[in-house]
Amino acid sequence: MPILLPKDYPHSDELNRKNVFVMTDTRASSQQIRPLKIGILNLMPTIETTEIQLMTMLANTPLQIDLKLIMLETDHRKAEDMQHLTQFYVRLEDVIDDKFDGLIITGAPVEKLPFEKVDYWQSLVQLMDNSRKNVFSTVHICWGSQAGLYHHFGIKKRMLANKLFGVFPHQLLHKNYDNPLTRGFDDRFLVPHSRFTMIDIEAVKKIPELEILDESYFAGPHIIATQNKRQIFLNGHWEYDRGTLMREYNRDVGVLKDGTVPPYNYFVADRPDFGVEVTWKAHANLFYSNWLNYVYQETPYDLEDLSGI
Repeated sequence: MPILLPKDYPHSDELNRKNVFVMTDTRASSQQIRPLKIGILNLMPTIETTEIQLMTMLANTPLQIDLKLIMLETDHRKAEDMQHLTQFYVRLEDVIDDKFDGLIITGAPVEKLPFEKVDYWQSLVQLMDNSRKNVFSTVHICWGSQAGLYHHFGIKKRMLANKLFGVFPHQLLHKNYDNPLTRGFDDRFLVPHSRFTMIDIEAVKKIPELEILDESYFAGPHIIATQNKRQIFLNGHWEYDRGTLMREYNRDVGVLKDGTVPPYNYFVADRPDFGVEVTWKAHANLFYSNWLNYVYQETPYDLEDLSGI
C-alpha cells in the first residue's frame, strides 16, 4: 500500500521502480481510511538515500502510511542537502507535540562522541521524552538505539578495538518465536552492521523492562524491545540496500588505503571483485511489516487517546 508524499517529491520515480506505491497527499485525502502516521527523524549524512531505504521497508504491507520527515538543527548537515531538507522536512519544534502511530530514529555518524557532546543531544532528548506519551511505538536504529538505551535506561556504550563492519549472523532466542515483532522469522538471520561501539549487554539483561530477542557471538543482540514494545532498539542497519556497505568500504579505502578490511560476509567469497550477495532483506522486510501490523492492531484509532496508554 502507498506511502503518502508531496507531489513534487524528487524520488517518486525511483520508489516506483522499487515497487513502492507512492500516493500524493491530495489523492489520499479522498480515501475514507485513517493511514498510519509515521515519523522519521533522519540523522544520517546520506539523507535522501536513507529516506528511500526506509520508505522501501515501510511499503510492504496493505497499510497506508502518512509519512512525516523530521530534521534537527545540527552542524553536521552538508550545505548541498539544505534545499531538500527545507522543502521536504519539518523542524522538530513544529511537530514536537504531534501524535504518531510510529516513529523511527535513525543512526548518526557521531558514535565516537559522548552523547552529551553531540550538538543536537538536548533536542533529541526532548523528542525521546515526548515519544513516551505521543508515539505508540518508536524504532531506534544503530546510534539511535544506543542513544535511546542510554537516555531511557542509562545503558552505556564502549569503544570496540576494531570497527564492526559487515553482515553478521544472529540467532533468534527460542522464547521469542511467537513475539509479534519476529513472527515468521527463521532461527538464524543476518543483519548489516557498521559501527565502532557496542552497548553494555550485561546492563541490558539486568533491566526487567527490556527484552533481548536475539543473540550474536560477533555483533551482540540486534533487537531489544521493552515488554510493551513501545520502544524498540535495532543495533544494526536492516534498512541498508545492496550498495551501502560497498560505498562505505570504498570511502574507507580512499581514506585509510591499505588499512581497510572488507566488510565481513558481504562480498561473494569475501572478494570485492566478485560483487555483493544480499542476504538480509527478507528478514528486514518481515520485521518492518510485523512492526507496522502490530502498531496498526494496537494503536488507538484516535491518536489523542495515546496519553491514556
